[in-house]
Amino acid sequence: MEKLNHFETPLFDALMEYVNNNTIPFHVPGHKKGNGMAKKFFDFVGKNVLSMDVTVFEQVDSLHKPTGPIKKAQELAADAFGADATFFCIHGTSGAIQAMILSVMGENEKIIVPRNIHKSVTSGIILSGAIPVYMQPEVDKNVGVALNVTPETVEEALRNNPDAKAVLIINPTYYGVSADIVKIAEIVHDYGAILMVDEAHGPHLKFNEKLPISAMEAGADICAQSTHKIIGSMTQSSMLHVKSKRIDINRVKQVMSLLQTTSPSYILLASLDVARMQMVTEGKQLLDKTIELAEYARKEINNINGLYCFGNEIVGRDGAYDFDPTKITITAKGLGITGHELENILAKKYYIQPELADMYNALCVFSIGDTKENVDYLIRALREISETLYKDNVEMSKALDIPEIPEMVLSPRYAFECSNIALPLEESIGQISSEFLMAYPPGIPILCPGERITREIIEYVIEMKNAKLSIQGTEDPNVEYIKVVNDLQILNITA
Repeated sequence: MEKLNHFETPLFDALMEYVNNNTIPFHVPGHKKGNGMAKKFFDFVGKNVLSMDVTVFEQVDSLHKPTGPIKKAQELAADAFGADATFFCIHGTSGAIQAMILSVMGENEKIIVPRNIHKSVTSGIILSGAIPVYMQPEVDKNVGVALNVTPETVEEALRNNPDAKAVLIINPTYYGVSADIVKIAEIVHDYGAILMVDEAHGPHLKFNEKLPISAMEAGADICAQSTHKIIGSMTQSSMLHVKSKRIDINRVKQVMSLLQTTSPSYILLASLDVARMQMVTEGKQLLDKTIELAEYARKEINNINGLYCFGNEIVGRDGAYDFDPTKITITAKGLGITGHELENILAKKYYIQPELADMYNALCVFSIGDTKENVDYLIRALREISETLYKDNVEMSKALDIPEIPEMVLSPRYAFECSNIALPLEESIGQISSEFLMAYPPGIPILCPGERITREIIEYVIEMKNAKLSIQGTEDPNVEYIKVVNDLQILNITA
């Protein structure tokens, strides 16, 4: 097989050729290399980026039918990540995950998924008409974080559902916790099923031996990655990697074409091209620095009164086979505040913006773009917060138990599409939900369409709202009302 030259950036080079030739644009977009752009935006962004904002033509290739530089760039990416085919995605990893599910699943076919899935997985299930079977991930109650699923949990789900077509797992989770994906892949394939992986938070895993194994290396059949999250592409740019043994690559190609815009951003596409080049040619060194910075931060944070940042000590627990050290989860319970309150202090007083906050933690994602100077500033800010808030006998808040997975009465697609009515949360208990309830970020569903609403779920949501954490999913932006199934025939059958 021909050895590919990963110093090449075919798509970026094609765009540079277009720019350097001073090509006159009688094509969209209408700003024409920035000449028609509002001055305040143009002055900040500059001419360079706007001059490469182009549309589909032969020189720069077509995302929907690539034959030139996009085709070559995707082939280089597949080689870099260990896939048989790679597809560039410019509608985020959410879109790539939906495409992954639609490429494999059909109506009424079973897919086994962990309950701590991102909302894009549930969206893909609704779009495909598939029937979800949920696995409960392990939970660390000390920090209130879902870990991962165990191989035993996966095997039990398959044993109870031998007709399941696919299993989808998260590797790693938002908080950096990885499953034993090699063993899970073996189990899934032994049952004749397909293994899909939401690897949104693991695009860097392939490029440093200090990190958990990547999905493609571990034997997954298809995985979606957020190239923009840890390595250097732009927001909204992702990749979908496929192995051809169990997946029809042409089907994936058709689904990606069905979902993606016919006017893709070539700026985003080019950033994927150069991000792959950077990772293959210097990723190990860049990630060595990132991991060193993260471990330094973790050690310093764990020396601050009232704060805790878990690390490799979590490995070996059920649901924590491995750990990505670039995720810095700062638990603030020892200061008597929520993760949301810690995030607010960091953002408003110190202009430090964490990735997310939950009931107990603020998550800081470290990447190849971080510097020692910025990390030291974060540590100084945390020390000052501790000096202000820490008390010797602070009352530690008790972890909220995540509600049990409710009864699924109707398929998510049917419940989402059928006649519904909005009820106040407190009056919805016992009804069948037509909407989601989820903590966002990271978008983990507490309730999905088609599930029976329980008192436990409503009480949990109220507690989350009281803690000023973001609950989303309902049409009502204040999450005071939720839509429930209003099909009388269905209600009579399921009552």
